[in-house]
Amino acid sequence: MSSVTASTVPSTAPLSQSGDSRNNNTRWIGRLAIYGLLTIFAILYLMPLFVMLVTSFKTMDEIQGGNMLALPQAPTFDPWIKAWGETCVGLTCAGIKGYFWNSIKMVVPAVAISTILGALNGYILTKWRFPGHTLVFGLMLFACFIPFQSVLLPMATILGSLGRFGVTLQNATGFNFGFGNSTVNLVFVHVVYGLGFTTLFFRNFYEAFPTELVRAAQVDGASFFQIFRRIMLPNSLPIIVVTVIYQFTNIWNDFLFASAYAGTGDSMPMTVALNNVVNTSTGVVEYNVNMAAAMIAAVPTLIVYILAGRYFVRGLMAGAVKG
Repeated sequence: MSSVTASTVPSTAPLSQSGDSRNNNTRWIGRLAIYGLLTIFAILYLMPLFVMLVTSFKTMDEIQGGNMLALPQAPTFDPWIKAWGETCVGLTCAGIKGYFWNSIKMVVPAVAISTILGALNGYILTKWRFPGHTLVFGLMLFACFIPFQSVLLPMATILGSLGRFGVTLQNATGFNFGFGNSTVNLVFVHVVYGLGFTTLFFRNFYEAFPTELVRAAQVDGASFFQIFRRIMLPNSLPIIVVTVIYQFTNIWNDFLFASAYAGTGDSMPMTVALNNVVNTSTGVVEYNVNMAAAMIAAVPTLIVYILAGRYFVRGLMAGAVKG
């Protein structure tokens, strides 16, 4: 028996080692294939951004006579200065300098209000449930799937009514409540349209939040808003980051609502101004100026994703598993 055992051990060991070697080679080949495909897709995805960036630093002579993928031979900031300036043709201004703050004044309150209201809705729908709460959540969830185009006319009617109501209040009280103002209109539209998404985010996050903490706070005499302010909000940072990034990106990049409700003149947000930069080109199209303007418009969202992108993924996963 001992001779049989001794004779079999050397014969099986090389086979086991060769099998492990083949498995390791297969894993390495699989990883190389995956990373190779990811690299190719990343290059293809980032190629337009690269073209925009290098073109924005080129002169028109380079653009007309060279490869668009080539680096600028004589980099210049003139296209950026011209894109940021306020070059006007008739009633249309090509620069986007004056419209950057219009977008800021629209985005900041819209994101803040929709985030707070979404947190309150999620808090109520999970910890202070009432008869019919499922139906209410279902209707708000349905609002997430309503296309932008279908609400343009109804929303215009509502904004017109709010404008007349604001004029009536101003005549009666002497105080301007802001109804009918282009920025106020856009804030209202984005809060209403984004409320379904923010409610969905917070509702799913609070569904996994321990209800026992809320009940214990109630026993201690904490009120509705005390629980919300001292218990729910301090533990909601991951989903707040998700909501802020989502809303900020959608509102900042919006063009349909901005072009429909912002009116004309100095009240337009940056996306409409960017469109004017392209459309006011006369004669030779200044691609370098157009690309610089597009990069300026994209900088805020790029900064947000660079600084808080990893928290966005963590926040999405935070409420994915209950318990």
